[in-house]
Amino acid sequence: MKVIGFEEHYRLPAMVEEHRKEGLTSDADLLRHAVYGAAGPDGEWPPGINDLGAGRIAAMDAAGIDVQILSHSVPGPETLEPSVAVELAGSANDAVAAAVANYPERFRGFATLPMRDPAAAAAELERTVRELGFVGALINGHVNGRYLDDPFFWPVFESAQSLDVPVYLHPTVPPRPVIDAYYTGFDPLVSARLATVGVGWHVDLGVHCLRLILGGVFDRFPSLQVIVGHQFEALAWIGWRADYTFPATESGLKRTVKEYLRENFYGGILAGDFFSQDPGATDPTWSLSFNAYLAMVNVIGIDRVVFTADYPYGNLEACRRFLDQMPLNPDDKAKIAHRNAERLLKL
Repeated sequence: MKVIGFEEHYRLPAMVEEHRKEGLTSDADLLRHAVYGAAGPDGEWPPGINDLGAGRIAAMDAAGIDVQILSHSVPGPETLEPSVAVELAGSANDAVAAAVANYPERFRGFATLPMRDPAAAAAELERTVRELGFVGALINGHVNGRYLDDPFFWPVFESAQSLDVPVYLHPTVPPRPVIDAYYTGFDPLVSARLATVGVGWHVDLGVHCLRLILGGVFDRFPSLQVIVGHQFEALAWIGWRADYTFPATESGLKRTVKEYLRENFYGGILAGDFFSQDPGATDPTWSLSFNAYLAMVNVIGIDRVVFTADYPYGNLEACRRFLDQMPLNPDDKAKIAHRNAERLLKL
């Protein structure tokens, strides 16, 4: 069965260095301390994230992953000064284009965008799609605490709708006041995980998506498609509350929240043990992972679920095993593995 992974990351070393130079490493350090694992042989973290060649292909082959949609990890250009961010985003996208050219059957690209300059970001999205063959963009959450329902960012959504490509909305570290209010006061490792991979990422991004809906993004751009990973973040369990709490008669929106979720969003599955470095380990959270999947699919439907592995943060073997053992009929499993991706990305 062909498998296409949507949330598969790389990192441009120059992007990391620029964050360090500008003194913007605190959030990156928080993320690193939140996740298991040591650095790679060249000091890269997580191991393999700088590799857009043979090492990555070997890991995909070992796990049975046919295609990765490459996207830049957190931290990206969203927090950098616009003049620098524009240059580095272009360099990152050119690196992905070179990787795709080297392995055209194995890689595709999501554009990295300098979101603090929306006009430049929209132009870069158009360049990468029209000239480099990219299949969409990935944006790492809020932009210095400013969320994308702000019309300031809407040129990017206008470009995505015009090009008919999706936007993958990926979590980033919540704004510092949120971290201080909700996630501090524990052992530093516990607080770091609480603020990011454990809870904070997923709550923050779920609220972000509701802001997009309530802010009228999808009324202005009705065919825009947004991909949300990690079992649909918090949306799988707050969608029903939001649907009846914000009726169209009171929100001023053209549709119900449920309709936006089912018509403008895709969700990605992820294995419960994806941080495990043991490819043969038994997943003790299997039932929780699968129940999270059930919540997601009951909100958006099987035709809007795609496969993600979060490589190299995640364990490719574990994520492929999760897909294989899901008690689904072959047709539904094929939809998740590749058919929905092929339709959405026109592969």
